[in-house]
Amino acid sequence: MKLVRFGLPGEERPGICTPGGIYDVSGFGQDYGEEFFATEGTRRLKAWWEQHGDSCSRVPDHNRLGSPVVRPSKIVCVGLNYADHATESGQVIPDEPILFLKSTTALCGPNDEVIIPKNSQKTDWEVELAVVIGVRASQVSEKDAPGHIAGYCLLNDYSEREFQMERQGQWVKGKSCDTFAPLGPWLVTPDEIPDPHQLDLWLLVNDRMMQQSNTSNMIFKVPFLIHYISRFMTLLPGDVISTGTPPGVGLAQKPPLYLVPGDRVRLGIEGLGESAQNLIAYSA
Repeated sequence: MKLVRFGLPGEERPGICTPGGIYDVSGFGQDYGEEFFATEGTRRLKAWWEQHGDSCSRVPDHNRLGSPVVRPSKIVCVGLNYADHATESGQVIPDEPILFLKSTTALCGPNDEVIIPKNSQKTDWEVELAVVIGVRASQVSEKDAPGHIAGYCLLNDYSEREFQMERQGQWVKGKSCDTFAPLGPWLVTPDEIPDPHQLDLWLLVNDRMMQQSNTSNMIFKVPFLIHYISRFMTLLPGDVISTGTPPGVGLAQKPPLYLVPGDRVRLGIEGLGESAQNLIAYSA
């Protein structure tokens, strides 16, 4: 299944994306948040859809899509998880995953405008595979980790490089600005993504291809990441893990290239859809 949420910000309703369009499943009675995932929501929704799908209304085309997940308890990100990205960034290839958190207030819809932060000169892009947790995970083995996955999404891990790397402290300052985590368009359940490590991913800035790779190039694979992260924190249903970006970010261009108002970023991952964001200037 492909789960979507549609409607105005703060008024999103749950839906299912099918080859025939998006259908409103508000009648199911539950949005796609922690309780939904914790109670086998995707299994229950599939059974409900088989019985009631014919009576669900089709959502008009071009309706705004929100994040396919109601605000999670946390967004955990993995840094430098593609060796060639680590090299282009002048960093050592890590021996174990580099973790940081991205504020949940950064979450937005896949095609929402992205705000260049106040005083920002170095706003950058990062196409990433995101994993949504479906079952509470604490001290999970790598072998059992796949059973804790609700699905996969496309995520753009926007980053302000000055805030991240020049303002001291942790990376989180450059990762958590409002609108810096467009998620979606869909949450795709694992039965539709048999191998998350064989997916093409790409990103364009103003129609210029900047990132093009495959998730097979990740250093640390999804089951290991869930196992590893669950050693340090409990992952709750609905939590998002963003698994790192391939080479081609603005920081690594010669000279560096950063986003300005009026730029347009498009990105996609095989089987997980596409998204696009227009960049706008901060205004009070």
